[in-house]
This record gives sequence, C-alpha cells and structure tokens, in this order.
Amino acid sequence: MSAAHLPLPPEAVALLDFARASRVAHGFAHLDAHGEPDPAKPLELWINCRMTHSFALGAIAGVEGCAELAAHGTAALAGVFADDDHPGWHSAVGWDGLPVPGEKEAYAHAFVVLAASSAVAAGIAGGEALLALALDAQERFWWREDDGMVVDRYDRAMRVVDPYRGINATMHTVEAYLAAAGVTGDDRWLDRALRMTERAMGFARAHAWRLPEHYDEQWRPVLDYNRDRPADPFRPFGATPGHWMEWARLALHIRAELGLRGRAAPSWLLEDAVALFDAALWEGWDVDGAPGFVYTVDWEGAPVVRQRMHWVVCEGIGAAVALEKATGEDRFADAAAVFWEYVGRYVIERPGAWRHELSPRNEPAGDTWPGKPDVYHALQAVLLPGLPLAPAFAPALAAQRARG
Repeated sequence: MSAAHLPLPPEAVALLDFARASRVAHGFAHLDAHGEPDPAKPLELWINCRMTHSFALGAIAGVEGCAELAAHGTAALAGVFADDDHPGWHSAVGWDGLPVPGEKEAYAHAFVVLAASSAVAAGIAGGEALLALALDAQERFWWREDDGMVVDRYDRAMRVVDPYRGINATMHTVEAYLAAAGVTGDDRWLDRALRMTERAMGFARAHAWRLPEHYDEQWRPVLDYNRDRPADPFRPFGATPGHWMEWARLALHIRAELGLRGRAAPSWLLEDAVALFDAALWEGWDVDGAPGFVYTVDWEGAPVVRQRMHWVVCEGIGAAVALEKATGEDRFADAAAVFWEYVGRYVIERPGAWRHELSPRNEPAGDTWPGKPDVYHALQAVLLPGLPLAPAFAPALAAQRARG
C-alpha cells in the first residue's frame, strides 16, 4: 500500500470525525442524539464491529487517527468481546469490560467477519488472527450446508440453536462473506454468499417481491411474526423495503465479484436486483403524502410503520448507485439524486451527524432508533459512488490507494 492518501468525499470524513466520540475504554459506545456516548446502553458487539469496519475504511484512505481507532476496535473484539469460556463473541459487554449475560447472534457474528476483513485490508495488527477465528466460527456454528443458509441464534454456550431463522442475519452474513472473499481470495465465501442470495430471491419472488423477514427452522416464512410489535428494530412485522434494496445491492456486488474472478454470473442477479429496487420504490417511497421511505409494509403492500429510518434511504442510495453502475440507466442515477436531496434536507443535521429516525412528517424522532448509534450505513452510501462494485469496500479502497 502506498503512502498516498485517498481524497474521500467531505461527508465521509465528517462521518468519521463524528464517530470518534464513540471511543471508550473497552470499545465503542452508542452515540446519543448529541453525538455523545450513551452510558445507559452497554457496549454492543454489532456496534463495535460496525465502528471498527468504518474506521478501517478511514485508515485505508489515510484519514488521520483512523488506523489507531480501527486497532482499538480490533483489540476489543479480540479481547473483552471474545468469550473465554465458550466459542464466539459476547453480544455485549459493560462499560467495565465485563460480559453482559445473553445469547449469541448470527447478526453480530457476521459483523465480526466484516470488521476483521476490513482490518486485514487496512493492515491492522491482529486483523488476520481475528478473521481466522471469525471464519472458523462461521464454519463450525453458523453455516448450514444442507440449508445453504445460516442459523440465527444460540445460547451463550453455543450448544442450543434457536428455531427462529431470519433473513436480516442472513443478509449481513452475505455482506460479511463477500468481504472475506475479497481479502482471502477464497471462492468458498463467494459461493456461499451466492447460495444465500439465490434462496432469499426465491422467497422474495414467491411473495410479490415483499421479502419475508422471519422463518421457522425449516425456512418456512412466518408472516404474522411480531404483528404485536411492528416497529421492532431487528425483527419488525411485515416486509421491509430497506432490506429489499440492500439485497439488490448485495446481488450486484456478487455479480461483479463473479465477473472479477472470470466466472459467469447468473442473469437473475441483475434481474432480481432491478425487481426488488422497483418494488421498494413503488411501495416504500413517498407513499403516504410525504417524501421518504416507510419502514415496513404489510403483505398487500400497505404501510405499517411509517417512520423514516436513515439506514433505509442509505440503502436506497446504495442500490440506485449499484444499479446505475451495472446497467448505465439514467433512471437509477436520477433516483439516487432524489434520495440524496432528501438526505440533505431531512437526515443530515450537520456534517457527519445523521438523524437515525424521522417521524412520518420527517421530523426528528427516536421511537425505534434513539440517538445516532453508528455511521456504517451512511459511510457506505457516501463511499459507494467512488468505488467499483467488486471487490468489497475495504479491499476496493486498498486497491485504489495502492494505485496511488
């Protein structure tokens, strides 16, 4: 890697600067609405991984201080978050560094793979060892070869598997495996990402592109799941247009990664990405008299939770940018421009400080996502226009910097 710095978009630098305040002794804390660490919340594994990944991206680009912050996060993942008594990583630790009792989740463990992969690309000490452990855990505990999918949750000892299966954890495992494929060169992770995506697209196609979120242990959709808790931050009732767009983007990353390796890409990767994006735009965007994406819809496509989540419009931007790169069609660039105008008008409070939730009238809110917990979705939305669709974010940035 050369010593040259990459000229990141100003908003990317602002996001990384905003995120610096999350550093605490044993990792990274949730940030509150003012951008200060929230002492009411424990240090959560998924937040620490996403912040470590973000700072690793900054480190690759040469943003001052980011390498040290990425190293801090990597050390926390190898230290206080690692379970000394059982396999895997604690879902949360206290501000004193002691584990918070609880189950272990595929969602957070996928982010360990992502953070470790980015740390490897950034040349962070301990990154390779962390990635080896994280991939070994995927192999031993999370991946199910017969299903071509991952399980969702274990008890702390990693002996009892919860019967619930979730498409959200699967989706982030796809992202993680793509990142691992990018830094290891191992086709196994790419092939598994493709298998999971193919199955998810089948579920979406079978439900008029309203991709079910929740499944039983035989991967049969459970369409009434959490009907009484529709705004759950991780397991909401109904279908989630933000995830349709995230799956669309990931399908295009897989398609590009296959091409990068000289492999033929199935035509459905592009076709289904377009269909999912169009469905999200039709049923999610500006459907209730105000701009913005609703959080969830029911099985007829009617809005259920009408709050506007920042991560949803970020994934709208990501999908639109990826589709424009893949197709060259102006309509996707036009959609991205509309989403960016919305972000500038309603979401960005000040440079680097993105409101994570808005009301149906686009006023600041915090019923589901109080505060400004992390910068992962926003940072990737800002960076993607300047990157190829393959390899993944960190190795792509590293390749750009190496070229000077």
